[in-house]
Amino acid sequence: MIQRQLAIEDAKHSSVFLFGARQTGKTTLLLSLFPNSRFYDLLENDTYERFRRNPSLLRQELSECSPGEIVIIDEIQLIPELLNEVHWLITRNDIHFILSGSSARKLRRKGVNTLGGRAIRNVLYPLVSAEIQDFDIVKAVNHGMLPTHYLAPSVRILQKRLQAYISVYLKEGIAAEALVRRLPSFTRFMEVAALTNGEIVNYKNVAQDCGVDAKTAKEYFNILEQTLIGYMVPAFSRTVKRRINQSPRFYYFDVAIPNYLLHKCNLRPGSDDFGHAFKHLMMQEIIAYLGYNDIENGLFYWHTYTGYEVDAVLGDAQIAIEFKSSTEVRSKHLRGLKAFHEEHPDARLIIVSLDAQPRIFHEVEVMPAGHFLKQLWGGKIYL
Repeated sequence: MIQRQLAIEDAKHSSVFLFGARQTGKTTLLLSLFPNSRFYDLLENDTYERFRRNPSLLRQELSECSPGEIVIIDEIQLIPELLNEVHWLITRNDIHFILSGSSARKLRRKGVNTLGGRAIRNVLYPLVSAEIQDFDIVKAVNHGMLPTHYLAPSVRILQKRLQAYISVYLKEGIAAEALVRRLPSFTRFMEVAALTNGEIVNYKNVAQDCGVDAKTAKEYFNILEQTLIGYMVPAFSRTVKRRINQSPRFYYFDVAIPNYLLHKCNLRPGSDDFGHAFKHLMMQEIIAYLGYNDIENGLFYWHTYTGYEVDAVLGDAQIAIEFKSSTEVRSKHLRGLKAFHEEHPDARLIIVSLDAQPRIFHEVEVMPAGHFLKQLWGGKIYL
């Protein structure tokens, strides 16, 4: 069994929200970490119907729980009204709840009890390299890092699982929650968002390609963020002399999603498509690392109007990282890092590549991807 990086230690002392996109492994993780805890799965029809009709049943059933006892409610966003009962049980009986869900959107709507800060937020990401023995970067670029996708035994099965995943997400995540009125336009939007994956977001251009207005396009991006299907990486805005782009970059939460939406498979090192997906995978690992270590506002990108760019800036310009799927980093690959260093001379400069060995090249640390990932999860890149 794969041991995940997230141990949910907060549940020993407090109630916890556990969010994560569908099939990241939330239920499996909770059952493995808390095998003896009472577990309510709201995806079970009888459990769902029982609490939907009468949320107060939860208070009645848990009235005899001991202080500090852990109770798990899976897919809590399906019945937000249960949070009133959860709130009462936390304050009166000191029960520690783990409330998991694949969407925070319903819990942010007006009138929903968000427990007044009594529950600590945790997020489960797709698998990361540190959780997988004999991690294969080429496989990860092609399969993505959702457990059932990375472990798929063949490309044919992977494609079937991806097809089912996208379909289920659209039907259950979007249609069932009634998040959009025009599902066909949102389906088209997801494809356009895949085309802009890892790029600077231009809401006007995306809107034109989808046949909607810019306000709707922005709301569609918000839906992807709030249902944990995508992330916005903000621009690093502290500058000395160069004029920089301030718009965010968008990434789907897993590299396999844009691959599938754009009908790209069997990506091999040396191709442009592999290089794009390689950068996405590395960003995905950094996002998960920062999330698991509770580092907020720690990741940015940098792009000037004259064409210089850096893929990832960590912290207040402490570290600047470029991702190149080249097998040998050369001077031409260092332009962005050198320009960034002129403005931020104390920054640590790293370029992650497919080089055979780590080395120092013009004051830039060249790190093979596998080496970089081990350094990252070993806490030697950024703390």
